[in-house]
Amino acid sequence: MIESETTPLISAEATKKPKTPLPKRQICILMMLQLVDPIASTSIFPYINQLIGELGITGGNEAAVGYYAGIIESLFFVAQALTVLRWSRLSDRIGRKPVLAIGISGACISILCFGLSTTFLGLVISRCMCGFLNGNVGVMKTMMGELTDSTNMAQAFALFPIVWSIGGFVGPLMGGTLARPQDHWPAIFVNSFWGNYPYFLPCAVAACVIVLALFMMSIFLEETLSTKRRPKLTSATLGVFSDESLPQQTMTYTPLRSLLTPTVVVPIMNYAMVAFLDVSFRALLPLFLSTPTSLGGLGFTPSSIGSWLAFSGIADGVFQGLFFAKIVDRLGPKRLFCISVSCFVPVMLMFPIMSWLVSARGEVNHAVAFTLFCQLVLVVVWHMTLGTVFMFITASAPTNAVLGAINGLSQTSVSTARAVGPALATSLFALSKERDLLGGNAVYVVLIMLTGALRWLGSQLPDKVRDRNE
Repeated sequence: MIESETTPLISAEATKKPKTPLPKRQICILMMLQLVDPIASTSIFPYINQLIGELGITGGNEAAVGYYAGIIESLFFVAQALTVLRWSRLSDRIGRKPVLAIGISGACISILCFGLSTTFLGLVISRCMCGFLNGNVGVMKTMMGELTDSTNMAQAFALFPIVWSIGGFVGPLMGGTLARPQDHWPAIFVNSFWGNYPYFLPCAVAACVIVLALFMMSIFLEETLSTKRRPKLTSATLGVFSDESLPQQTMTYTPLRSLLTPTVVVPIMNYAMVAFLDVSFRALLPLFLSTPTSLGGLGFTPSSIGSWLAFSGIADGVFQGLFFAKIVDRLGPKRLFCISVSCFVPVMLMFPIMSWLVSARGEVNHAVAFTLFCQLVLVVVWHMTLGTVFMFITASAPTNAVLGAINGLSQTSVSTARAVGPALATSLFALSKERDLLGGNAVYVVLIMLTGALRWLGSQLPDKVRDRNE
């Protein structure tokens, strides 16, 4: 065969870089630390609406529960948005492990305070404390970026949704099962303490998980910041970067303004919008499930809500773990991101469909259950946006020296979006029901419109994930 001058001498397959093996031990410990956040945050979901109702602050108005539930969840992210960038920048100077230790300790103290709170103010203070001390998410993504390169990034970042899904399984199951133990196991929990603090048990169990994670981190997790690394932590441990291949990072201050380039800002904007829509959905789902059928909800009990959220979390995690990296390799991160974003529209449409079915049939029957399952399938696809956008944000960092700052910027934006999301979504839900706006469905229309804006933002992402080391 005669080759033309335009025939490449080396095929695309031959030039494709082989995948770098992941440092499994370090990533395993990192994922165990990541598991702390979803367990602590989602364990309150099954009973938070019932708890607010028992505090008496709604005056018996069940439709107003959404306002207060949204405030509690939003204030956590307000507090986090005010401090997460400082924690991320501090980790660029003193190392990743000390910042993680502070954040995990703060989560432990705050969840115990939440379980001992008997007033709305107490709930607010405990959630704000957790937010102020929690810089973990940005720092853990920075560590993951330092442990990976472009060849294994999809495989590594697929673990974040998996861990959140596992936490989304364990947390609600724990919260729904262990809340009000004096009602479920009166022979065991006979002390008056459990009557005075009926929601302390799930918080105490979550705190025990957090203490175990802190103990494992202090012993086994290695520092990934090159300037704070012990000599034995070489490329054999990290799996990607050796001490020689990384430029020695100095303690010089990098102005944030110099990082605000389109390459960095566009992925962060996409992440913020994804986070806003996702946290709005996460706040709406338990509220919709707990709302009485007379107001357009499904009237589930806290234990039923916990069981459904747990099942949803494990199904999501299994799918992400088995298929995310393979789908990214086949479709590419940008195309997969855009397809996943499009699934959020039918996710929202399922809510009014279920309300209509309950209203038409007078009960939660098999048709409603099937619709709820279809919504779960769409949510699983939607959640692939998270893994893909993490890849774009990590790849946007010009060097590892500013990776912590960029993750801090992204987490600040995301925390701000998550602060607004629950309050806006749950308040719009309550307002829609109280004033019958668009048949009680105004909140879903607003979120669908925002999905269109996210779809346009996704089109502005780069076509490929860049390797920082090329």
